[in-house]
Amino acid sequence: MTEMPNDKAGSVVSGSPSPHEILKTYFGFSEFRAGQQQVIEQILSGQSSAAIFPTGSGKSLCYQLPSLLLSGLTLIVSPLLALMKDQIDALEAKGIRAARLDSTLTNDEYQQTMRDVRDGTIKILYVAPERFMNERFRNAMAGIHISLFAVDEAHCISEWGHNFRPDYLKLPLFAKRLGAKVVLALTATATPQVLLDIQKAFEVRPECAVVTGFYRSNLTLLSQPIEADQKDGQLLSDLRSNPRGPTIIYVTQQKTAEKVANMLAANDIPARFYHAGMVNDDRVETQNWFIKSDTGIVVATIAFGMGIDKANIRYVYHYNLPKSLENYSQEIGRAGRDGSPAICKMFACPDDLNTLENFVYGDKPTLKAIRELINQVFEGEIFDVSLAELSTKLDIKPIVLSTLMTYLELKGFLKAQTPYYQNYQFKCVLPWPEILSKIPSDRHDFLNGILQCSGKKTLWYTLDVDAAMRGLNENRDRIVVALNWMAEKQYIELKSAGIRNAYQILNRPPSIEVAASEIYGDMEIREKKELERLNRILDWSVLKSCQANSLGAYFGEARHEDCGHCSYCLGDTNRVLPKRHQTEPGRLEEILEQAKELKGSLGKFDVNAVTITRFLCGISSPKLLRTKLNSRHPLFGVLAETPFDVVLGRLEGQGYW
Repeated sequence: MTEMPNDKAGSVVSGSPSPHEILKTYFGFSEFRAGQQQVIEQILSGQSSAAIFPTGSGKSLCYQLPSLLLSGLTLIVSPLLALMKDQIDALEAKGIRAARLDSTLTNDEYQQTMRDVRDGTIKILYVAPERFMNERFRNAMAGIHISLFAVDEAHCISEWGHNFRPDYLKLPLFAKRLGAKVVLALTATATPQVLLDIQKAFEVRPECAVVTGFYRSNLTLLSQPIEADQKDGQLLSDLRSNPRGPTIIYVTQQKTAEKVANMLAANDIPARFYHAGMVNDDRVETQNWFIKSDTGIVVATIAFGMGIDKANIRYVYHYNLPKSLENYSQEIGRAGRDGSPAICKMFACPDDLNTLENFVYGDKPTLKAIRELINQVFEGEIFDVSLAELSTKLDIKPIVLSTLMTYLELKGFLKAQTPYYQNYQFKCVLPWPEILSKIPSDRHDFLNGILQCSGKKTLWYTLDVDAAMRGLNENRDRIVVALNWMAEKQYIELKSAGIRNAYQILNRPPSIEVAASEIYGDMEIREKKELERLNRILDWSVLKSCQANSLGAYFGEARHEDCGHCSYCLGDTNRVLPKRHQTEPGRLEEILEQAKELKGSLGKFDVNAVTITRFLCGISSPKLLRTKLNSRHPLFGVLAETPFDVVLGRLEGQGYW
């Protein structure tokens, strides 16, 4: 295979083959899929772009192919570890050098990857969004020519999207700081409002946002209202009556994945389970088995399927309700990528809302916790903290705490500074005099100063970076760059720990109480929107019109002819949801009486009706995990099958707390 030229002077390598030639030579296709060519041509002409393609429509080609024509590095930001590994394996098989940086790499592997990036050996580098919070990474990337900065799952940047991630809000800034020439935002699930947020954040002109549509004629969309205790029998009936084919059965919880897989196996239908709680080797083995199988059945949480390159999946079942129409669209998008017919069936069971609602209710911090956070933030001129420690102290989940800090930034109170490591440790691979002999003499005093500021214990030195900054009268970046450079040259082995986040105080809220109430109100709005998404799924499942058209309309795609292959169009027009079950009133009162005994044990908490409701419904928290009141307590999760608002209403209405 012809080696691609590498001319770092420009954007597109002069004398390169055409995109069509690359498509055929490296990827084995004679024609582009819908939208791909437009996006690729925009990128090669230097225009930032957005690709809104359904799952399985070839979004990844929109950055993989240009990477072979652009002179610098293509940097891919993705939250999906499985996708990174799968795509890298596929690229390497095509003779395209790609790599990833994640926590699974050893120090030697990390350093080798960075050397390959610097010398141009690697054309595509995958990183998680959290990697940009790593000062070692940002310093290591300084000076590297980045031709394309691609952001997967770009809908995460929208504050009101279905999967908002605060880390994404800073990606446009990082792209600019790294000098990226072009940005590509990719997602399968963007409503019109979310697309506008993506365009604004990444400075994508409207004409450069390519939306290919969500309708797929080969997918039969079925939704069956069902009682919880009827699911197993119906699933067995469906699997036995349909021709065998690769099948994914999606569930909400890990324990459900194991239970359903074991139930199928006990009924002579071989199936495997897959979830994030499995040993990594077992997950990989199960995934590889499924990819190679023509009849494999996997019962999985949504951890399964991200980035899986399998075209012939014939069935996707939702044993439990998906979290939103966005999630549903993404998950059924894994079926029938080969264009042949595939069936996507959802069991519409209102009882499934209990678990899904608990995920939502578990995220919102108390007003007291928000008030305490704001008080701590505005004590000085700089707020410097370990968010992990603060999460436990305030009993706020880490992702929620990051969201709260983002809200304070969006309201103009704070400006995030560069996160940094509190501790650096290094071990000399070569004797120190030999290291100095390899470095120009004008840097010896500086490096000796770093060594003198480091305390040694056995083989490892521990560096107090703040002390080194004062003692050497140097800025932090120069010290960290020097450590990284020596590690990359394999002169030292370097470790870092204790990430801390610093924020500059721009403005102080006139009233802490008012600011806390406003942010609490923002969290209530988010909670309400997430609950609306859950109910929208149930409404869609019994819709009295074409369901495929309704799904497309949600994402901004107007269709005027009924699809002919959803439950409604196939004649099932009288679907009615069963009633949501409630815990028997006498049993509920008995449990609430027992819960009064928790008050003394929860002395370290903000004890109120919400706290007790979360505990009884099986919703954990950072502080709770460090106590004896965890999942092993007999009352923890005892009302997990009861709607959260019902338990909360009883506690508040009857004066239990």
